[in-house]
Amino acid sequence: MEQDFIEKNKYLKLLGERIRQFRQAKGISQEELAFKINSARNFIGCIERGEKAPSIYILYKISTILGVSIENLTKIF
Repeated sequence: MEQDFIEKNKYLKLLGERIRQFRQAKGISQEELAFKINSARNFIGCIERGEKAPSIYILYKISTILGVSIENLTKIF
């Protein structure tokens, strides 16, 4: 059970780092991304730090705004 939590946490952190990299490469602030997906800036920060798991719909919206496929956004390993 604890191992599952550790794996999930690891994955979420890697996903968050990947989102941050694409966002920064596009020159988009967390606030701007949040506005474009109709969310709060602190929610984007939580995703990027791996504290919250985005839904597939949120991943779709983020990937569309960042101009990258969901597959590429979630390609972590």
